Amino acid sequence: MKRLTSFVLISGFCSTMGLAQPAQNLTQAIRYIKLASTLRAVDKSDESISLLKRALPAVRTTNFYWEAVTNESLGLSYSDLRDTTMALQYLERARSQYLKLKYVASAWGVNEIVRNLSNKNLYAGIQIGTSTIKLAILKTRYETDFYEKDIKTTVDIANPGVTFVADASSTYKPEQDALKVCLDSVQRYNIPNERIFIVLSNDVREELAKNPASQRKLYDQLLRVLPNSNLKIDTSLTASREAELFTIGAIPRKVWPTTSALDIGSNSTLGGYFDQATPMGAKTFHGINVPVGLNSLVAQIDGKRPLNLDAFKREAQRVVKSVADAELLKRVNPESKGLQQRRTVGIGGDLVWALISYLHPEKAGVTAVAITPDDVERFKKLALSDYRELIKPNLTGIANPTIRAQAEQDISTVQNLLNEKQIVVGALWLESILKAYSTASTPRRFVFVRNADVGWVTGKFLETINYEYESTIAKGSLYTR
Repeated sequence: MKRLTSFVLISGFCSTMGLAQPAQNLTQAIRYIKLASTLRAVDKSDESISLLKRALPAVRTTNFYWEAVTNESLGLSYSDLRDTTMALQYLERARSQYLKLKYVASAWGVNEIVRNLSNKNLYAGIQIGTSTIKLAILKTRYETDFYEKDIKTTVDIANPGVTFVADASSTYKPEQDALKVCLDSVQRYNIPNERIFIVLSNDVREELAKNPASQRKLYDQLLRVLPNSNLKIDTSLTASREAELFTIGAIPRKVWPTTSALDIGSNSTLGGYFDQATPMGAKTFHGINVPVGLNSLVAQIDGKRPLNLDAFKREAQRVVKSVADAELLKRVNPESKGLQQRRTVGIGGDLVWALISYLHPEKAGVTAVAITPDDVERFKKLALSDYRELIKPNLTGIANPTIRAQAEQDISTVQNLLNEKQIVVGALWLESILKAYSTASTPRRFVFVRNADVGWVTGKFLETINYEYESTIAKGSLYTR
């Protein structure tokens, strides 16, 4: 009854003001357009469309700018009514008109609406590592002067890659299956090929470089499993570039002035930070690349023949300290001005995910979780003395069934990703990292960043999109991909 009364009042008002007829001139058309905007604000998009269509003939013959505004308003009104086809028709027309007028900001804003309605802000990244294949499907969102990401879904397939790097004669069936799972997930989101990014990690690239025959066979197998030749695999990722992209993807840009990044991987520990933008807009990345990770530590401790667990734990404590003294301390200087300014370290990787999943299952799904020295000490103690207790945390205190289900899933996933030896060396390595970063005068705050494990593949998209936005504003052009 209320909606009917409102409609009668609006209809009566429009009739009294002569708005039921097409606009006779530009001044009257502008009045129609203004009232249409008000009607949209009170959830009267049908009536708004009626007024805008009455305004359109007059502005079409008299004023190109107001024609663009009318088309934009029509597109927004149709979007309110969930009529995406009509909304895109009018919005794309308005975008083109704003570009001709060289109203770059207006064209860019309409383009953002078009991207959102047509799902052109959805991207998929697949990163192939030595021990996992990871998929991230993300949606970009605009913040003040830059873009950030919302992770829509992730797929993490454990331990498919070790054999394909080592064995050139392998049929690569595990990798094909893993990649197919990722691509099937992408297809459900209808993401076009130009917004799918497949990349080999630096660790994989380096391993393949040592064996050209294995490299050729791997590429042949991967190309055969891809649905068409338009999907490309980036094989050029270096350690420094991976560190930079990881930082872009894992650390929200708004906290770059106070936060550095660190990723504990299979064969390397890398990260860094960005200087604040200069007056010309340039940002300088300062990378940290330690050629030590969980798998390389395990391999060094086991040597030529795997040790039993008791012997491995004893040797791990000696080796990790030695490696930290030789490799970590010379690359992480807590007294450097850049790190002094960044008291927070956003940290990622399967090892830190395991710590959070085992010690704080109640925080499943929380995007950023602080890690204290006490957490790391407890993690190390349980890894060395009671691994069974560590990997089976008590979930009875989690009342929320959604959080509990997520905690169970996280625990299952990290159990598949990391074995006992990797947890042992990881706990010792994480303890060394905390000590290397912190001093008595400059303690550091460590924060686990969820989904940081896909940081460098999402970072590639954010880097590209932000560059396109900055170019749009600077040059007056527009990118729609």
